[in-house]
Amino acid sequence: MRLADLRGASSRARPVEEEAHSAFQPSMADYVRVAVALAAVTSMEVAIYYIEALQGALVELFLFLSSIKFMLVVMWYMHLRFDSRLFSFLFAFGLVMAIGVFVATLATMKAGLL
Repeated sequence: MRLADLRGASSRARPVEEEAHSAFQPSMADYVRVAVALAAVTSMEVAIYYIEALQGALVELFLFLSSIKFMLVVMWYMHLRFDSRLFSFLFAFGLVMAIGVFVATLATMKAGLL
């Protein structure tokens, strides 16, 4: 006799209901569009680095562009876009807190950010 039988549970796997997985699933084209957007943001970062007029605002610009890339990756490739809004809020809150700690640390060390 198995432990699962003693507990009253079946030892056989139950089929997953199709209704639970009938939500919107992104197509390959959607993922390609997101990848192209990520590549575009990355090229913007590289271009910004070489523009001398923007040298004073590099940290702020890179934080902003990195935040965009973070949200795209989390929402699409980690499938957070299709989960509960609470999870989206928690990830966004974590991102804002991380940027806040980074800016506070630079300001404390008098790095000239603020």
